[in-house]
Amino acid sequence: MRTDSRQWNPAFRSLFALGLGLVCGLLPPSQAASQRVTIGEVRVMSPRRQMLPEVPGGFTFCRLMYQRVRAEQRGQGWRTDYPDGDRNLTTRLSQLTPTPISGWLDGRPGYAVLRATDPELFRCPFLFSSDVGTAGLSDEEVAKLREFILKGGFLWADDFWGNRAWAHWEHQIGRVFPEYTIEELPPEHPLFSIVYKVKEIPQIPSIQFWRQSGGATSELGVLSATPRLRAIRNEDGRILVLMSHNTDIADGWEREGEDYAFFARFSPDAYALGINILIWMMTH
Repeated sequence: MRTDSRQWNPAFRSLFALGLGLVCGLLPPSQAASQRVTIGEVRVMSPRRQMLPEVPGGFTFCRLMYQRVRAEQRGQGWRTDYPDGDRNLTTRLSQLTPTPISGWLDGRPGYAVLRATDPELFRCPFLFSSDVGTAGLSDEEVAKLREFILKGGFLWADDFWGNRAWAHWEHQIGRVFPEYTIEELPPEHPLFSIVYKVKEIPQIPSIQFWRQSGGATSELGVLSATPRLRAIRNEDGRILVLMSHNTDIADGWEREGEDYAFFARFSPDAYALGINILIWMMTH
């Protein structure tokens, strides 16, 4: 499923942005984003795709729902960047690679929200989690996540900033895999060139912070100045958990149709890394 690698030089970034804008059409913010329902004490976006798509046969973007136990600036817990980030990356994966995707009967691409305790989790080998610096996992969720990942699943944690959020998430994921250490994914790792050549981890802020700060990218200033891609790997080198820290990769997917300047600066890098990770996960 490998395609030709392309270096993200300025000319190609412009061509990529133009191609997405003219050929595919910028995806507007989802209509679902303006519809909200109350579930317990949390107001969430509707429709809430809490089962697997009705039309199977391809990739499904599965998002982890969790209990929020602490607050972070601009964070919204598990639903951060949902649903447009999930929908847009799934759509672009099908357009920019030969990967088939699952779907819903209403025509939307295959994205779903599942708790770690949902039995259907084991039918979805890819799991994405956002704003994980606020996540609290029960003992049952810890056990199910461990079982899911050891059976071949993959977890990508994104959009958490600074040392406090890192320490909190490090403790939570450490309960899942106490026997493994967290390491920086080296730049020579083939994940960075399996489809597109990604030379560095992009620092992508939330669009709100980017606008309010006049174009800055580090949401906590010097406390989150360096974006990192860290991993938990088993004895065979398989990536079990991938963590993008001090960056919000999913905002580059979610906001692609909202602000062209933001899109042109951040979305090519966000899609390059996202597609590389998905293809790596599906082929390894």
